[in-house]
Amino acid sequence: MAGPRFSWGLPRLYFRFYAALLFSLLLFALAVVLVWNRTGGPLERSNATLAMVMQNVLAPANAPPAEQQAALERVAANLNAHMTLYSHDWEPLAVVGVQIPARHWRQHNMDTPPPESYVRLPDGRRLLSSEPLGFTRPKAMLHNALLLLALGIGIAAFPLVRRLTKRLERLQQGVESLGAGDLTARVPVEGKDEIARLARSFNRAADQIEQLVGAHKTLLANASHELRTPLARIRLALELIKDDVDPKRRAGLEQDIAELNELLDEILLASRLGAISDNTELEELDLLALAAEECARYDDAVLNGTSAPMQGDPRLLRRLLRNLLENAHRHGVPPAHVNIASADGTATLAVWDSGPGIPEEEFERVFEPFYRRRGTRDNSGAGLGLALVRQIARRHGGEARCVLMPDGRSSFEITLPLAATATPE
Repeated sequence: MAGPRFSWGLPRLYFRFYAALLFSLLLFALAVVLVWNRTGGPLERSNATLAMVMQNVLAPANAPPAEQQAALERVAANLNAHMTLYSHDWEPLAVVGVQIPARHWRQHNMDTPPPESYVRLPDGRRLLSSEPLGFTRPKAMLHNALLLLALGIGIAAFPLVRRLTKRLERLQQGVESLGAGDLTARVPVEGKDEIARLARSFNRAADQIEQLVGAHKTLLANASHELRTPLARIRLALELIKDDVDPKRRAGLEQDIAELNELLDEILLASRLGAISDNTELEELDLLALAAEECARYDDAVLNGTSAPMQGDPRLLRRLLRNLLENAHRHGVPPAHVNIASADGTATLAVWDSGPGIPEEEFERVFEPFYRRRGTRDNSGAGLGLALVRQIARRHGGEARCVLMPDGRSSFEITLPLAATATPE
């Protein structure tokens, strides 16, 4: 059985887990940034403190240039740094060493010292230094750190999330296999968490279902054998005393025996179709050819249609056609019509008779096992024929339904998939 495919309408479980984790990391990072911006981090506060200290050490903004120069030289003493003090409008006030250009402090000429530090004093002056005086861009440092942390956690979390959800996917495959009829489907028990306990529960349930279905099949097989034995004795006794039995009563007994045999056959077939999937190999066949062979069994059957090549079980499809024709023969008005059409990779088989058909409110009920319509002219039959038709159609990936025709009558419509290489005529 093919593994589960990705659905663009509903993301896979591991993707949702992973997205939830990344979203949580994003919320955490946003919350930290918001708190930082509202309260100010220690790095920002230290830079503000440094700016105030520098303003206290340097000469006032309106001091003469000589005082500005002397104060800046005291600050730069023993630092081996190039420093430039600018006014609030980027006019040079004092220079120590090589002047750092007044252009945007992040940009610098390769012939001049790069501005390692930029300190904006509370009075608006700017101090550029070739040696770091404090922390450069603390907000950017925080944002980069959070981004790298989130990226690292996200990369590390993906294999953990994927490993967890892979176990759930294997459990899903086991459930789907069991639902498709593979009663031997089991899932590996990995770990000791809730998923492992769920896997053990599934395996126990699958064991019980397999045992129940096996007991059910054995019971039906044994019951069929035991019932057919007395039926054979009754038929033999009827043959031995045929001269002493009224012909009308004899015909009735023979019909009863035939109906019992038919009922046993249909119960066994319905049980086999509903319990598990047979390992029967499908064959290449033409639905039109099968319908022609089955219609030839009836004098009042009319067949029309086109070739419909498909993969199927000819024995089951013959049974489907036979049940539909027998239903029309017993409960309808001759002639029975059979039409086969092919379009868009699907074969449509329609069967109807010349009678009024089935009331619309009974379209679904007629497919129920042992359901008998009131007022039909013939109440013979086991009541499983149409139920088997639907089971066989679904076994082949199709569907059986009762539909209204344009003239108001009803017909049985069976849709079956055509072979992959088949092209409708």
